[in-house]
Amino acid sequence: MRPETVKPYQERIQKQQQKQQQKQQLKLGILDQSALLPGETPTDAFRRTIELAKLAERWGYSRFWVSEHHDTQRLAGSSPEVLLGALGAHTSRIRIGSAGVLLPHYSPFKVAENFRVLEALYPGRIDLGIGRAPGGMPIASQALRYGRAKPSDEQFPEVLRDLGGFLADRLEPGHRFEGVRAAPLIDTKPEIWLLGSSSYSAERAAELGAAFSFAHFINGDGGHESLRGYFESYQPGPLGSEPDANVCVIVICADTDEEAERLAFPVDLGLLLLEQGQFGRPFPTYEEALDYPYTEWDRMRIQVNRSRMLVGGPATVKEKMLEFAAAYGVRELIVVTFLADAGARLKSYELLAQAFELTEEQEGS
Repeated sequence: MRPETVKPYQERIQKQQQKQQQKQQLKLGILDQSALLPGETPTDAFRRTIELAKLAERWGYSRFWVSEHHDTQRLAGSSPEVLLGALGAHTSRIRIGSAGVLLPHYSPFKVAENFRVLEALYPGRIDLGIGRAPGGMPIASQALRYGRAKPSDEQFPEVLRDLGGFLADRLEPGHRFEGVRAAPLIDTKPEIWLLGSSSYSAERAAELGAAFSFAHFINGDGGHESLRGYFESYQPGPLGSEPDANVCVIVICADTDEEAERLAFPVDLGLLLLEQGQFGRPFPTYEEALDYPYTEWDRMRIQVNRSRMLVGGPATVKEKMLEFAAAYGVRELIVVTFLADAGARLKSYELLAQAFELTEEQEGS
């Protein structure tokens, strides 16, 4: 081989090795919101969530998270800590967790007790994901707090420290609740993740030692800077001792790129309607998306929102996901798939598992 051809050849081999290494390292988890599909009851939605968790474990996904929303007819998942009890009973290996418990509404002591119960039931499998969004309209937030004031941004770190203290039985000396211990008293504790769609939660996670999950599916901008700042400024603290991060993104996978685009078409409209505050509407169908009277502004917003989604057939979407994870500098993606067709939704998750050979990795571990 000529000397002038050696370097390009070596570079190609190095890139191939890097891609192979990344494929082996990239983990996939699932976020499920227990959405009510057309014609379904909340019972149906919860049964689908449980079935998806069982399949996710079989397919080799790394973790399964459920969300918290209030006063909505579109999503049944209002109490992740209760739902996690059922998910743990129907699975045996996969990590399960909240994405997330909306801590400003609640007592950190009670949250610690809820998740100690879960950790005692399913040791080594529980993730306590914490959010600070309202999770519903202002009146629902007022009902949740029942007259108590919402902690300010300045108070929120103190609430987080107290939560970590209750989970680790390490409240600071002189603390007003010194001596109070969250029951049950156990030797392990859940992993604590702060969830966010801006730099604020990333900064709090870094200073308090928590893991961090960026909600790219909510905000397609600013995530790279948030993750970079998190890793650069991370220090061990009351919520954890080592940095860890993932990114949650909308992914739609089908047999072909064309079919995936067809499935994504009504999702474009659904995201647009959510931006416009139409939270009570059911998921749009393909026909509704075809007939919708789009304005030029609507079409512009749809293009912007496409940055929150990765769409394609197995080979296409896999390549997009690898590039997406590399750009963020993470080795785990949490996938959320908004589809009104339950069968197409399950197939999307299954195709991803096959594309990344998740099941083979699980069986070989």
